[in-house]
Amino acid sequence: MACATAACDERRAPVASLGYTPRQAERTVLHQVVRENLETFLATAARADPAGLPAFLEQEFRGFLDCGVWARGFARFQCDTCHAETLVPFSCKRRGFCPSCGGRRMAAGAADLVDHILPHVPIRQWVLSLPHALRYRLAWDHVLCRAVLTIYTRALLGFERRRGRRRGVVDGRSGTVTAIQRFGSGLQLNVHYHTLVLEGRRVCDRAGRHHALRSRSTPD
Repeated sequence: MACATAACDERRAPVASLGYTPRQAERTVLHQVVRENLETFLATAARADPAGLPAFLEQEFRGFLDCGVWARGFARFQCDTCHAETLVPFSCKRRGFCPSCGGRRMAAGAADLVDHILPHVPIRQWVLSLPHALRYRLAWDHVLCRAVLTIYTRALLGFERRRGRRRGVVDGRSGTVTAIQRFGSGLQLNVHYHTLVLEGRRVCDRAGRHHALRSRSTPD
């Protein structure tokens, strides 16, 4: 492991300013609420429906309660140069509602998009919101969810292609990146799509030219 603190480099700031400080997961309000009410919630759900809560939802709750808790295990890291040691509690790596794992995945995904995937061209965000009845079905039908995404992105790319042709750009391609969000601002079930679209047409020649099409007319 490469040293990540200033203990190996006197030119850097003191260790206290750069060192790793583990979070106190068990002291957060969210952890306390879930810990104190989970069993009651599961029992209430079982009484309302003999099938009870879906297994994957219960796993999300229980995984969150173990996330960042020292008693559930930790990893030990040692610097190869200065031999300083750091202990890091295990994380749940869930995708449900753990704010720590969700925030880390969000930051890593955004950095990867900016550094390695998205070109330095104008980009616009589009959002597809759906009727309530369709939201509930998409939440359980992953095949249909992907099918809606395919139709949606095809429509966006077709829109950019037509705009390019109207401005004399008959060749080239655009591109999209989509994040499917499953809840609204009130944490209610609301499956919708956030999509980044390259504004314009990228011509696949040696120069890799990009024709930006940022101006929009009323019909657009």
